[in-house]
Amino acid sequence: MLQIIKSFREYVEALKENHEVVTVKKEVDWNLEMSAIARRAYDLPAPAPLFKNIKGCTPGFDVLGAPVGFSPNKNHPCIRIALSLGLPIDTPATKLVEEWSRLPDVAPIPPHLVETGACKEHKLFGDDIDLTKLPIPFIHYGDGGRYINTYGIFIAKTPDGSWVNWAISRAMLDGPRTIAGVVIPTQDFGKIFSEWKEIGKEMPFALCLGVDPAIAMIAGYPLPSRVNECDQIGGWYGEGVDVVKCETNDLLVPASSEIVIEGFASLDTVVTEGPMGEYGGYVWCGNHKTAPLFKVTAMTHRTNPIMPICVAGVPTEENHTNWGISIAASIQNVLRNQGFPIKKCFIPFESAAHWFVVSVDRNRKTEDDEQLALDIGKAVFASKGGSYIPKVFVVDDDINPSDLNQVVWALATRHHPAKRVAIENQYIFPLVAYLSQEEKKAAVSTRVIYNCLTPFHMWPDELKPAEASFRGYPEELQKHVIANWEEYGF
Repeated sequence: MLQIIKSFREYVEALKENHEVVTVKKEVDWNLEMSAIARRAYDLPAPAPLFKNIKGCTPGFDVLGAPVGFSPNKNHPCIRIALSLGLPIDTPATKLVEEWSRLPDVAPIPPHLVETGACKEHKLFGDDIDLTKLPIPFIHYGDGGRYINTYGIFIAKTPDGSWVNWAISRAMLDGPRTIAGVVIPTQDFGKIFSEWKEIGKEMPFALCLGVDPAIAMIAGYPLPSRVNECDQIGGWYGEGVDVVKCETNDLLVPASSEIVIEGFASLDTVVTEGPMGEYGGYVWCGNHKTAPLFKVTAMTHRTNPIMPICVAGVPTEENHTNWGISIAASIQNVLRNQGFPIKKCFIPFESAAHWFVVSVDRNRKTEDDEQLALDIGKAVFASKGGSYIPKVFVVDDDINPSDLNQVVWALATRHHPAKRVAIENQYIFPLVAYLSQEEKKAAVSTRVIYNCLTPFHMWPDELKPAEASFRGYPEELQKHVIANWEEYGF
């Protein structure tokens, strides 16, 4: 049974109970220092830093860094992901994907409108709003500015109100009451923006910083377009999410949000945005773009609010945990529903969301493994989640897709170079790290399928190879050795 955490505040407390938080009382600078601390916490890994004293910022505003980073608990590194989804903290990585892959199949439950909520404890309008005083980090050398949103959700809806989108999208601080909002036309947020542009009206928006952890997870989930995340997460919860109306537009936001920033996105005014350290692990210095100006009309917040920050870059951070788990889950749902003989799916954290690994039943009936791998790869690329993935690895089910050592072993010893299938002129997510400038601009490049399936299931039993490893020994002997390990002197 799910143990859903219904607010970011509760999530922070759950992290503390599981020794996943270190409270940082020493004054830190929003200019690089705060992010450097969070970045080191990812790399070690260490507990998430909760910053209580940020230089030059409004007192009482805290920041949680690395909110869904790896745990220092070596036995259970995915504690923060599991807590976010309401699952036991010892849930294995591939099991997290399997459980989360069922999200598209839950019966949606609409949100529950309430008169007020915790996010309304303080209200600011007009000149009383000064976003520059919030503890917004300057994250990396080479970034174009301070990024106000790295792990909050943007909310927008179509002009007719039929589609409400909750999504994580980066946003750069522009001024005391202005934000540079990234709008990618191929993404749902961009599609909604285009509908407002078609009718010549500015798009209402809300930016919610510090939401229920499962809401942040679903905001990274590539659900089909026109599916409302707010309804689908209600289905996951088993009850509607409490929402409250914004002050200056008619959008509904999670009532438990720590901070809500609301306003309207300009149709004509653009500002310079970027670069920003990205999930592939690089800051593309000098890569400035233009983005619509988001004008802020109101800000509401809880007493002593807590803002989350993600320090994007080299794995492993939230782009690889939240987004990677969610993309893998969405693709697993597609492959399962299409009837492929799959077992497990995963995006290895170390691959920076550039690899998708799927294991196939070794007792499959098909004799044409090359065609099976090709069909699976094409199905991945055709899915919404697969639109972010440039490289697919198809392996037998004795390989654990979440164990990079096993994946590398399979690639090295089972993949014949002649079985690599490169498919040219494919749509590709423009933030894929290795693309040329021309490919990024066109969002078109080559994607590839690595067939690591073995033909051993078709061989006579007497010729099938045995794995030369500890797990290759009889199971009874393995248990005996493990039970006597300390007695051996280890």
